[in-house]
Amino acid sequence: MATQKPLTIALSKGRILKETLPLLEAAGIHMLEDPEKSRKLIFDTNRPDVKIIIIRATDVPPYVQYGAADLGVAGKDVLMEHGGAGIYEPLDLHIARCKLMVAAPKDAAPIHGRIRVATKFVDITRRYYASKGQQADVIKLYGAMELAPIVGLADRIVDVVDTGNTLRANGLEPTELIAHISSRLVVNQASMKTRHQEIQQIIDLLADAVAAKVQGESA
Repeated sequence: MATQKPLTIALSKGRILKETLPLLEAAGIHMLEDPEKSRKLIFDTNRPDVKIIIIRATDVPPYVQYGAADLGVAGKDVLMEHGGAGIYEPLDLHIARCKLMVAAPKDAAPIHGRIRVATKFVDITRRYYASKGQQADVIKLYGAMELAPIVGLADRIVDVVDTGNTLRANGLEPTELIAHISSRLVVNQASMKTRHQEIQQIIDLLADAVAAKVQGESA
């Protein structure tokens, strides 16, 4: 009988990876190499039945949706933009917390008519303004969002906000909260059915690790 392939967990470099690895360690899964010091994309762990792949944050949902990864960790902002098709979201990891917000130039007057908004979260932004009954021209940008209102490209921006220091440094301020963001464990729906016991064990171990971390933070 053929040996079943290892479970694959998709992570992304940066803050999510840094904050996810201790939770995986607490769940008994640790990488055998430091991903920050390697150009590899697929990594072995101490468990021969679990591998980790490192991809772009925005690629985690489609990798999980289409089964290239069985599990993954993605920010709620990325999941909201993706739409969540083909994915279960069983666990809030309570890491990489921030807010998805509208920001405007400081003391800017309200805009009641058509508005121009710059963001990388195009679908979220369209849905948000549609829910307010306001027409919006959404301009997709990939970075330096704060520049758009300064040079007259857009009236507002929609972006994730942590400390707000970058906004303030560029004469902007957050004005409307769209969503509280944290990173979530996501699971491919087909994998959850065919390998339920293995995946549920990882979910349960991670849930215990998250509970211990949250309890420690509130102590």
